Amino acid sequence: MHSHLLAGLDDGVKSYDEALQLIQNFHRLGYKKIITTPHIMSDYYRNEPEQILAKLEELKQVLRDNEVPVIVEAAAEHYLDESLIAKIQEQKPLLTFGSNYLLFETNFFSEPFQLNEFIFNSITQGYKPVLAHPERYQYMSMKKAEDLKDRGVLLQLNIPSLVGYYGKPVEHMAVKLIDAGWIDMVGSDCHNMQQFNALEEAFKNKNFKKALDLRLLNNLL
Repeated sequence: MHSHLLAGLDDGVKSYDEALQLIQNFHRLGYKKIITTPHIMSDYYRNEPEQILAKLEELKQVLRDNEVPVIVEAAAEHYLDESLIAKIQEQKPLLTFGSNYLLFETNFFSEPFQLNEFIFNSITQGYKPVLAHPERYQYMSMKKAEDLKDRGVLLQLNIPSLVGYYGKPVEHMAVKLIDAGWIDMVGSDCHNMQQFNALEEAFKNKNFKKALDLRLLNNLL
């Protein structure tokens, strides 16, 4: 429920051949459905829902042409910036997945001062906010993660974090979140074959198996 497989929209795959290769490999691992989530970030990736959904139809056709039996849907990974705050304030529709799950990320270094306001306003409007890869933020602590959970935020773990793909501190935080039982979803955050290889390695990891024992919402999507 978190990947970057729509060609040319962000820093993910650059072609549909690359997307096809990755999805074929996901299928080999046993995946039956993928919810791909291109970035929406006002300074870099000014994607609109119409663009994303049009690219999704192109990808679906590629999969049909190559007889790949994987269901693909699309939402977005929304960056918490002034543009997203404005869309929430103006009640503009946002791309979600499942039961109105809203995937978002923040900057990696410092907690945004609008974070709590954003959470409150998004929940008030019926969204279910899902924080992408909480283990990767330098400002994250177990106390902060617990506070986010108490405010109604769901936490999504990047599976490659469990094999040190983003470094040891990220791996350690990922394990702590799993041990606390606070992970609600797991995702690949796959942009390319290098990240897929880390994902495949993580499938053998004991902490990944512990994560699968949690009541993950992936199973309901």
